[in-house]
Amino acid sequence: MSDLSNYRRSYEKSELTETQLPEDPVTLFKKWFIEAEEFGASGEINAMTVSTLGLDGYPNSRVVLLKQYTYEGFIFFTNYNSDKGKAIAANPNVCLSFFWQDMERQVIIKGRAEKTSENTSDGYFESRPTGSRLGAIASEQSSIVSSREYLDDRLVAVEHEYEGREIPRPEHWGGYLVRPVSVEFWQGRPNRMHDRIRFVQQEDHSWKIIRLAP
Repeated sequence: MSDLSNYRRSYEKSELTETQLPEDPVTLFKKWFIEAEEFGASGEINAMTVSTLGLDGYPNSRVVLLKQYTYEGFIFFTNYNSDKGKAIAANPNVCLSFFWQDMERQVIIKGRAEKTSENTSDGYFESRPTGSRLGAIASEQSSIVSSREYLDDRLVAVEHEYEGREIPRPEHWGGYLVRPVSVEFWQGRPNRMHDRIRFVQQEDHSWKIIRLAP
């Protein structure tokens, strides 16, 4: 047995008080995101955990990259035929989670996912490097494959197919917009008395702000 009971640290870098709060969560998310960039937080700042309810009834979580955020919500891109795509088609309620360890901060977003417009998906797909566009065509995401060599051969075949040609966005690949209904901001504090502020969307689309015990 590995005993991890001594893995602990004191969080003392910042605080989150009611006087610091805007009226909506996206404004505060933008502020925290910029602060993480300016702080030089390690890793990919836009990395987030996307949790869905799988078709097998189990929660399923994976790390993907946030690519856009607006006052409507948070956008990421993926294969619609993947496990996450099938889960979202069956149940669009998802959870997004950011962890900026260097800032001692988390953001947890509950919301409903919907496909972005084709124009949005086309625009982002065209901005991707050539290899990433070809990979989106070559990989049938989440399907069982026989070997690594099969994947490499698939990519080579697609490279030959589209050599010197425009690379179109596959119909099964595109974006999801997650419209938030709840956004929690977690700021580490000493003695495990962390700050937890949650924005909860009301029927009139305003936001109720509540504080939670850590």
